[in-house]
Amino acid sequence: MRRDLPALVRMVAAIPGVHDLSLTTNGILLDRLAGPLVDAGLRRINVSLDSLDHARFAEITRRDALDQVLAGLAEAERYPELRPIKVNCVSIKGFTEDEVPALAGLARRKPYVVRFIEFMPLDADRAWSADQVLTGGEIRTLIEEQYGPLVEVPAKPSSTARRFRFADGKGEIGFVNPVSEPFCSSCNRIRLTADGQLRTCLFSRREWDLKAALRDGRTDSQIADFLRFAVRHKELKHRVNEPGFVRASRSMSQIGG
Repeated sequence: MRRDLPALVRMVAAIPGVHDLSLTTNGILLDRLAGPLVDAGLRRINVSLDSLDHARFAEITRRDALDQVLAGLAEAERYPELRPIKVNCVSIKGFTEDEVPALAGLARRKPYVVRFIEFMPLDADRAWSADQVLTGGEIRTLIEEQYGPLVEVPAKPSSTARRFRFADGKGEIGFVNPVSEPFCSSCNRIRLTADGQLRTCLFSRREWDLKAALRDGRTDSQIADFLRFAVRHKELKHRVNEPGFVRASRSMSQIGG
């Protein structure tokens, strides 16, 4: 998370036709930036949190910052304008699957939507393999063993997540299953990275420099044309499970957004 991000959010929020802004972040500076981001126009936030164990968190993220992330989430709770607060968790088979019940428990104690995202080939180490994928179905089984049945609730047709509530109504869980259940045909997402690049798919090999377009004096109409052109070139599918798949141009930690 960059300290100058509120200024970038304010610029994007001012673009005609932009009605909603969401930010995906590691949450490291969220305890200081939650207020300025809300003031700039941010209304939804996704915080990456794959472990509640300090040692494992440090191993995954290469920094001992779990307490900072939890403090940032607590700060975000103070702003009712910032809803939903989504906590994104990537579970890896044989590594973090024992964390699933504790992470799911956050949705029962906090005003968070906890979403479990299948492990994708977006890791910085480029070590991904299909046998490391803990599928959404397997994660759901682990949660239900601890808390009882989950009840599916309606989601928008374009939603990337399947939504569930605990049977007693205390909390919401989401599953994003791009590997076992690809949803490319209904995906309408584009992503703005922390350094001002538009990506029309997480697995894109090409980016669109929105920051430069905003700074070179283009009119509102020209910016709108720029956005339409990028959207027209959105990829049809990510091809993760297909022969000839090529990794994205950046890892997830570099993409941010």
